[in-house]
Formats: sequence, structure tokens, C-alpha cells
Amino acid sequence: MPSHITKEMSGWGRYPVEECRIFRPEKRGALEALVKENKSTLLARGLGRSYGDAALNPEGLALQERLDRFISFDEENGTLDCEGGVSLDEIIRVFGPRGWFLPVSPGTKFVTVGGALACDIHGKNHHRDGSFSEFVEEFDLLLASGKILLCSREENAAAFWATVGGLGLTGIITRVRFRLRRVASSYIAAQYERLSNLDALLEAFSRDQEYSYSVAWIDCLAAGDSLGRSVLIRGEHATPDQLAPAQRAAPLSLATPKKRGVPLDLPDFALNPLTVRAFNAAYYAAHPSRCAVVDWDSFFYPLDAIENWNRIYGARGFIQYQLALPFETSRAGLIELLEKLAASGRASFLAVLKSFGPQNPAPLSFPLAGHTLALDIPFADDLPDFARELDEIVLRHNGRVYLAKDAMLNAEHFRAMYPRWKEWLETKRTLDPHNRFSSSLARRLEMLEDNE
Repeated sequence: MPSHITKEMSGWGRYPVEECRIFRPEKRGALEALVKENKSTLLARGLGRSYGDAALNPEGLALQERLDRFISFDEENGTLDCEGGVSLDEIIRVFGPRGWFLPVSPGTKFVTVGGALACDIHGKNHHRDGSFSEFVEEFDLLLASGKILLCSREENAAAFWATVGGLGLTGIITRVRFRLRRVASSYIAAQYERLSNLDALLEAFSRDQEYSYSVAWIDCLAAGDSLGRSVLIRGEHATPDQLAPAQRAAPLSLATPKKRGVPLDLPDFALNPLTVRAFNAAYYAAHPSRCAVVDWDSFFYPLDAIENWNRIYGARGFIQYQLALPFETSRAGLIELLEKLAASGRASFLAVLKSFGPQNPAPLSFPLAGHTLALDIPFADDLPDFARELDEIVLRHNGRVYLAKDAMLNAEHFRAMYPRWKEWLETKRTLDPHNRFSSSLARRLEMLEDNE
């Protein structure tokens, strides 16, 4: 048995917590040996920024953080070849000053490339550019047999699409080749617009194709005529002529964000309707409609400047409940969800709404053409029942939840939300017939069982 330690692990939401065997291979050869020699189930894990139990597996987690080497880069067309453990943060730090940025970025840069592909991450530009997989040309997949499978849209296409959004259950992504985006500066020309309610926001979203990046913060405690009041934030990569003189002198220099931290878990009572309502009012007031040029960290990663910000929700943790609704039902579904959340008084001060473009061919990829709402909800004893009620609303409006962030969905709802699940399972069984790659989420949702 390869050497390991046993440690309590969780996702970024700190719920659930499970005791897992941890393996930390240093090189690709050691990873391949681990897969061959380990007799129990295994799961690759990146930097731990998924929220629920998608990256948990008590029998074995293979940490990828040391498998983080750049292999090659084509300066002409921006194609990067790297190991799966390379972080988005490292890519920005190395290639940003050379005039390249990520093609798609989530709300944190502390994500590995392998994790980005396994979760098929999306960003503020999905409505125009799609998800991360749109820019992936090929990748290597380490199978349970020890074989390395080259996957692309042309070669082993079924494995390619089953791995995109497949949460690490088809194998371990050891190498990825994908395209970066050429930019002229490390700044974003941003527009901020205050909107009084959900209808005003959805009308503004209808013009999203005019902007590369678009996201809205929503006050989830607002009700009545103010239901869905929000701050819409849009942006484009700034050109040098849009920068201030000091910025223009070094347009591709990277900002050094001032690090703050949350040293201790806040008490449970710190987040309550009164404190969150006060925060929401202050945030809304502090963001009048205006234009500004801001650095990448301020625009894409404001929370990365706060170390351990997940401690704000206390020792019991929280879930991030992210859902997507098709355009046809999104208004009615969002109204029902926001009204339920406001009536419950649950303290979600980090709530964002975005538009999605068309879904891709991957059976388990989350985005669909419509709107997506993400909510941070502190854990409470009655949260599982409340989450189930949210699931039922989402299902009634033909939506789905994001598996990479899920902690409470049940198998029945999963299968209804992802009707191509059996197609995915068929490919999974071809690649991994003995289910050597598994996770706590896969077992909870019965993803590896066809018992219908």
C-alpha cells in the first residue's frame, strides 16, 4: 500500500467533513503507481474549492497539488500544455505579464486545471464564450487500468465528454492542452448599474451579448417591489488608452492584493437577518451606477483577498446552492426561489446571478441556456429539508443544480435534473468497469448504479 496519512477533509463550505486517506504523489510516475497498487476506491483532488462532497472519498484522495508543471506554451496562438495540478493562479502570474489571460475563470483563481475541466467551470462570460471545456483541445486521462487515454473531440470523444463535468469519476486528468486569451492589459473596464428589482435585472441581462463579462449581486432579503434588487457588473478587457497614465506605463503588471483574513470561526449568531440586511443595504448604497477601470483581482476574485473567508459562516459551515433555470421558466422560478429565501430569513449575503449560453454536449456539464443563481446558506439543522424544497422548485421549472457545489441533493432529483446520466454511466463503465474512481457525492446520488 502506498504511504498515506488519514485526515479530516471537507470542501470549501466545510460541510460535510469526512475522514479520508490522503495520498500526495510527487510525480506522474508515482501517481500511476498509486492507481495501479491501490486496491480501494480513489479520487483526484485539486485545491479543495468545490463546496460539498464532490471532492471527498474516505477510501482515498490523490492530491494533485504537486503535479503542477508547465509542459509547453505556444506564444503565437496562446496554447498552453500543462499538468492537471497547475493552478489558475499560477497561470495568471506566469502568463498575465506576457499578455495572456484565462479563457474562462470562476470566482476564485485557486482552482487546478484538472479540477476546472472535471467541473467544467463557467465564469462571467458563459453567455458569450461557454464553459472551460470550450477552450480545451485535448487531455490525458489516467484510467484505473493504468493506461493513459488521449481524449479530444476527435479521438475518444465519448471519454472526452464524459470527463468534462464528470467530477473525476472517469479517471485522473494528468495533462491538459487549452487556449488562453490574448489581452492588452491586466485591467477591466467595468460598468456598475444599480437595478431596483428582478424584472429590471432580467431586462438588463437581455442585452448581455454586448458585453464579454456580466454578473449581478442580488439582495436576497429584499421583498415586495424590491424583490431581486441588485447591482449588475459588466466588463471588458481594458485597452491601454483606457488606463490612467500610471497604469499605461506598465499595462500588463499584476496587482498585489492586500491580504486580509478571518482568523477564527465567527459565532453562529453573527450572520442573521439583521446583520445581513445591514450588509446588503451598505453594499447596494456603495455601488452607484458608474464606470471604472479595475484590476483583474478586484473584478474576478474579490473574495480571494480574504484568506479563509469561509470561516465567516461559523464552524458548522455552509452550502453553496447553485441552480440553473432555462430562459422559458427562469423569471417565475427565480421569483419563487427568492421569495422563499426572503421569507425564510436565511442569511445569504453572497448571492449572484448570471446568464448562461447554450449547453455543450457533455452529459453532466451544468450550464444550460438560461440564468444561474448561486446562494451561500449557513448550515442549520433544518437546512436539508429547506434544500429539498429548493430542489423541488428547481425541478418544477425544469432546472438543475451544480453538482460541483452540491451537498444535499438526492438520487431521484439528480436523475431528473440530469436526464443524460445513463449515457454518462455507460461511458464510465467502459472506462472504469470496477468503479475504482468514486466519491462521496457519487455514492450519495447513486451515480454509479443503474437500478431503475
